[in-house]
Amino acid sequence: MLVKNLTHKDYTTHGGFYQLKLPLNVECMIPNDDSVRLLGQIVEEMNLSELYKTYSRLRKKQATPTQMLKIMLYAYMNSNYSTRKIERACKRDINYMYLLEGSPAPDYTTIARFRSIHFAPVSENLLAQFTQMLAENKEISMKNLFIDGTKLEAASNKYTFVWKGSVTKNQKKLMDKLPTFLKQTEENFGFKILYGEEIKMHHLKKLRRKLCKIKNDEDIQFVSGIGKRKSPLQKTFEQLDEYISRLKKYNKHLHLMGDRNSYSKTDPDATFMRMKEDAMKNGQLKPGYNIQFGVDAEYIVWISAGPQPTDTTTLIPFLDSIKSRLKYTYRNIVADSGYESEENYVYLDENGQLAFIKPSNYEISKTRKYKTDISRKENMSYDKENDFYICSSGKKLVATGIKFSKSKTGYRSEKTCYTCEDCTQCPIKSKCIKGNSKKPLEERTKHLEVSKLFQQKREAAITRILSDEGKELRMNRSIQSEGAFGEIKQDMGFRRFLCKGKKNILAECILLGLAHNVNKLHNKIQSERCSTYLHPLKTA
Repeated sequence: MLVKNLTHKDYTTHGGFYQLKLPLNVECMIPNDDSVRLLGQIVEEMNLSELYKTYSRLRKKQATPTQMLKIMLYAYMNSNYSTRKIERACKRDINYMYLLEGSPAPDYTTIARFRSIHFAPVSENLLAQFTQMLAENKEISMKNLFIDGTKLEAASNKYTFVWKGSVTKNQKKLMDKLPTFLKQTEENFGFKILYGEEIKMHHLKKLRRKLCKIKNDEDIQFVSGIGKRKSPLQKTFEQLDEYISRLKKYNKHLHLMGDRNSYSKTDPDATFMRMKEDAMKNGQLKPGYNIQFGVDAEYIVWISAGPQPTDTTTLIPFLDSIKSRLKYTYRNIVADSGYESEENYVYLDENGQLAFIKPSNYEISKTRKYKTDISRKENMSYDKENDFYICSSGKKLVATGIKFSKSKTGYRSEKTCYTCEDCTQCPIKSKCIKGNSKKPLEERTKHLEVSKLFQQKREAAITRILSDEGKELRMNRSIQSEGAFGEIKQDMGFRRFLCKGKKNILAECILLGLAHNVNKLHNKIQSERCSTYLHPLKTA
């Protein structure tokens, strides 16, 4: 028998096929050990006053900020990042309904606005609260911090690049054309604009005003189209407008770039860098961000994002942000060789922290080629009292001066220069002196530049990482910090940002970090692994 009015919009008119059953309370359907219950308890314990301040007013019969935070975190815990899919889950999934507590499901635009407008400004505050909660429950050691970084692709087109080298080159070409153009214009129209040698934007704008005045005084009409001849004034005016437009464009590009070498037009905060995920296998640069995680006892205790393509210059800003937000200071800083620099060593010493950083040459120094390379200072004898090196030929390299160098961050390092007393007639000169130079090998002399402070800090770090404590911390760094990125990238499937702008992508990272921490706490509770901070070092 055919159903009448099958295409009616109200599908309940023929809904007598199912009987209403109790209970109607969805909480009864959720297991007692489900992670959604743990999430609800954690969010209720947080101080969300800063989150509520981001709202001008709260509407009735809609999800509260607390409920919105719960469903966002639960969505990220289950690798659900699309706002449309989160909206659908709020209407169908009993766990989302449990978190909404009877409130109507928010639409996808409300969810997107919550993430970018309301959550982003307070994201660091909420992460700090959760970390403090873990500390109070003795779930983190508050002693060992494992730091690592990864690059995540931005939500912008990979062909929207702007390179600083290209912009500065075109700007220089334009500035080279301007003196001739200004001189010719002054001669043609009989006025003086430039009295010095340097040309600036206000000179071009002043010239434009002069040309406009001539146009109005002489009642000259500008023409366009086929068969119409432009006057010299119109040609000059149009050329000037083009120069002004180009100069403004170049200045805007350089202002947006700042200290970076590139940026993306569709996400100006993103910087082009090499990613590990290289599908074309050609080392293509993609817009992305350098994300730093600080891990303790497998929990992500702090997160930062920056435009740096390498990790070396990220350590100090990362530790400064931790110091400003958390109530305690980590004693042991454990990181890989990408974080080694004299500036980082000095910073950690000044703040009373121990550096467990593997030297950048640690692995290569074990090879036979490295140990037999006579050009390296590590393979030369050093007289500490008299401050000179002795090469393989038995000749002295004495100190001849001091050189100061400045890094991109403004750190000033001191290097001692050593020069060989006499390299003539040396039979192994070709093996000792390397590198390209205009001078022939016979006229060259062995030269070394050594930072004694850096050498001293590196030796102390090697001693620490080779101790029993250092070995255990190095092993845990590879498990915990690398494992956190593995879980987020592989298990949670997050490899590309959905939002644009540094503030918004940091909020996304913190959502991921909080979701990861709740899942980790749930797993530790269920497997009875609470208050375990380190994996034991296995011995044969």
